[in-house]
Amino acid sequence: MKRHLIFLYGIVSYLIFFGVFCYLFGFMGNFLVPKSIDLAGTGPFVEALLINAALLGLFAVQHSVMARPGFKKMLTKIIPESAERSTYVLISSLAVILLYWQWKPMGVAIWNIENEVFALILNGLMITGGLIVLASTVLINHFDLFGLRQVWLQWRNKEYKPLVFVTPGLYKMIRHPLYFGWLLMFWSAPVMTIAHLVFAVATTAYIFIAIQLEEKDLIKVHGKKYINYRKSVPMILPIGRKSNTSTPAFGEVE
Repeated sequence: MKRHLIFLYGIVSYLIFFGVFCYLFGFMGNFLVPKSIDLAGTGPFVEALLINAALLGLFAVQHSVMARPGFKKMLTKIIPESAERSTYVLISSLAVILLYWQWKPMGVAIWNIENEVFALILNGLMITGGLIVLASTVLINHFDLFGLRQVWLQWRNKEYKPLVFVTPGLYKMIRHPLYFGWLLMFWSAPVMTIAHLVFAVATTAYIFIAIQLEEKDLIKVHGKKYINYRKSVPMILPIGRKSNTSTPAFGEVE
């Protein structure tokens, strides 16, 4: 019964994440959702700014703290190890749902592209950013990243083995294509209100802080492999030295 419940928990956590991810397109692009990021302000500006900053801060703290190896080790003393990643995915998704629900529009457009062609191009770039995010997760094993592989293996009574460090596709051009996709998504905006700008600036700052924390962890795990990779491949833009490796980041198990 326990392994069935863990497997179901992993699937539900993933489905919640996927719904949150799909909603983000409408939230950022102002379409098909009841409440988007660029709605006109309805309350005091300072109050909205403080609430939005608190929501972004909550997500950043949760996302970073729960990703640290020390926290994971502590958490797996309370819950099954196979459910750890699904728990991270679920709580991260709930933090974003809270942000969607409590986000306070702040009005005041910094820019508003009225030319239909330019607006269409920017919306296309926003969608492209989201697709790059999705493609990046597929390249590094989408199912492992979101906890499905872990719960599937435990359901089948098979041992989980961590993924080996490899660099497929986009990871040969930049070290963090997933983060590049997020940045493209957040900044490609035909309408940029103050609320949208607050969101974009805060998430950009968080991304560059998260990269530093993440790379420290990767060096601890993969040692010289990741150090050499970091030296040969640009971080976020495909500018600079390129990797010469033909080795297919994190695609196969040992």
